[in-house]
Amino acid sequence: MSTRKPRREPTRADYERGLPDYHDPTGGWAGAAPMYSALTLRLWLAALGSILCVAVGVLWVTIGGMVWLGVVLFVVAAGLVVDFGWILHRKRRGEPG
Repeated sequence: MSTRKPRREPTRADYERGLPDYHDPTGGWAGAAPMYSALTLRLWLAALGSILCVAVGVLWVTIGGMVWLGVVLFVVAAGLVVDFGWILHRKRRGEPG
C-alpha cells in the first residue's frame, strides 16, 4: 500500500501563479530555480514562422518551380498554426508568460 497523496488538478489560481518546473526536468535539482514558459515569445515566433513559411512556400511553388519544397513549407506552417492554437489555449487558461 502506497502512502502517496493523490495528485490534485491545478486550479485557475495555480495557473495564474505559474506552474513551477513545468517541462523542466532539472527544475529544483542542485539548487536550480524553477523555469516558467515564455508563452508570449512562442506565440510571436509561431505567428511569424507560419507567415514566412506560407510566403516562401508560395514563392517556391510559383517562381522556383520546386513544388516539393513548397509542400514541405506548407506542412511546417500547418504545424506552427497548431502550436499557435495550443499556446492561445494555455494563455486563456491563465498561465503566465
